[in-house]
Amino acid sequence: MHLTRTNPNANLHRFYRLEIVRGLFGDWGLMRNWGRIGSSGQVRTDWYDTEAEAKNARFELHMAKAKRGYD
Repeated sequence: MHLTRTNPNANLHRFYRLEIVRGLFGDWGLMRNWGRIGSSGQVRTDWYDTEAEAKNARFELHMAKAKRGYD
């Protein structure tokens, strides 16, 4: 899932990417990548025991970002 937030008047050009990944030991990760459009940004992965937990975390984060203007 790729989200963007832009406001040319404020020179704001951001992206936020969410991806669910499978771990080597049967766990599931929510990989987040964010930063300024055109850069590689920062990466963080949070690990969960089940795929459902990772999907719920992705949904919650998506809703939080939508409230901040990402689409």
